[in-house]
Amino acid sequence: MMRSLAVLVQYDGSGFSGWQRQPASRTVQADVEAALGIIMGEDVSVLAAGRTDAGVHALGQVVSFRTRGSVPTRRLPFALNANLPPDVRVLAAQAVPDDFHATRSALAKTYVYAVWNRPLAGPWLSRYALMDPVQLDVGRMRQAAQHLEGEHDFRAFCASGSTAKATVRTVLEARIDESKGLVTLGVTANGFLYNMVRIMAGTLLAVGKGALPVTCIQDALRNGERETLGATAPPHGLWLVAVNYPEPVGQIKDPYRTANGMLSLTRCLTTYYN
Repeated sequence: MMRSLAVLVQYDGSGFSGWQRQPASRTVQADVEAALGIIMGEDVSVLAAGRTDAGVHALGQVVSFRTRGSVPTRRLPFALNANLPPDVRVLAAQAVPDDFHATRSALAKTYVYAVWNRPLAGPWLSRYALMDPVQLDVGRMRQAAQHLEGEHDFRAFCASGSTAKATVRTVLEARIDESKGLVTLGVTANGFLYNMVRIMAGTLLAVGKGALPVTCIQDALRNGERETLGATAPPHGLWLVAVNYPEPVGQIKDPYRTANGMLSLTRCLTTYYN
């Protein structure tokens, strides 16, 4: 019997040429489909909530597919992880309606861009956040970021090569947070254009350094000119963190999210280090 399923996938994007399958390149999609083929005994094609670029990471990527395979849903994460490389993990799985589509059914997605705003960093942090030692004016960044919220034509925030025919999107929230050197831009929207968050991040970094005026985002939304904005920030600071769907799916969450595993490990190591 054919089943419709969705899984929550997390990955370190450092070693991948992005999500989407490409000839002669390692991609997350290819690895996930290969693992599914092994455990289900058939070719399985998957759909993803977002086609992340090379180097981009994911905490909340949602992948949907249909299969005749008999692996029980509750055992699916364990079976997949036994056949996936260590930089890709499946943390949850659930049955979904037959008309569920990981991309088209999404109501909103949340991305976070991370910046380490200190002169030095160890190799682990520098792998997952942009290193920028120039002191940022977070207040200016927040002033500018608030103008991203709402329904706008974001054509100025779209990189060349995009195939999008419509460029109007609704940003539900754009926030700048700061915690002991880590500055993050979190953006939740009903959809994103090609490199949209990375252009937002690069622009807000320029605002934080005083290289662009606080009004640059308002100007770009009005004139639609890419040149009004800052550079596209590098991919390794970007994370796909959550996708929201209508009920009964809602948000597929990491069952261990409250354990704060990495945070707990860091604190423990710091205790001994000090």
